Amino acid sequence: MNKKQSTPASTPAKRKANSSKAKSPSKAYRTFVRIFQVMLIGFVLLLAWIIFIQWKVQIGPHQTLPKQVDVGIVLGASLRKDLPSPGLQERLDLAVDLYKQGRFKQLIVTGGLDHNGSLLTEAEGMRDYLVKQGIPRSNILVEPKATSTYENLLFSKQIMDEKGLVSSIIVTHRFHSSRSLDIAETIGLSHPFVSSTKSDVLFMPYHDTRETLAYTKWYGTKLLLKLGLE
Repeated sequence: MNKKQSTPASTPAKRKANSSKAKSPSKAYRTFVRIFQVMLIGFVLLLAWIIFIQWKVQIGPHQTLPKQVDVGIVLGASLRKDLPSPGLQERLDLAVDLYKQGRFKQLIVTGGLDHNGSLLTEAEGMRDYLVKQGIPRSNILVEPKATSTYENLLFSKQIMDEKGLVSSIIVTHRFHSSRSLDIAETIGLSHPFVSSTKSDVLFMPYHDTRETLAYTKWYGTKLLLKLGLE
């Protein structure tokens, strides 16, 4: 009879190698970990970006307004049944105060047609409101085509260039002031100033969130402008 051949005992080194092999994570697990790490980094970067933008929105520009400039630029917002919404009235009331202080003798009101049933453009509704507040119609320049803050300021600059107006004060809300000033400087307005009002009627969590998105979009547009692609 043949003797059974004895199986050689496993060496400690082999047992350790086999144990390590058994415990090594699977390819699917490693892929999951990598995806999780990328998502975590993305979340941290997104959170940092939101904090940065909100810091700019909340702190706003710190400027001392000059005694007088050539023109005030009132940035548009929605109308309600051809009348300025409560939020837009806040901007217009600030413009009236600045006008009465003698900060400017002419105004540009800028804003196109809302898609909410209004028959007047934002600019026309703003002009009518200012006239009722005692500002002569002849002192109000109407820009009725803009559909964004960028267009508000770009088209207003075109009017200023045509009329020989150089210096300006932009009138808007505080949450909107940093982006407005950045746009104004980017398009080449000469040393623009911003006068802003804090809102007592707007739901600010919504507008702060919206401004974060709008500011992000503006940074993309600004990059394209610098690259000559816009």
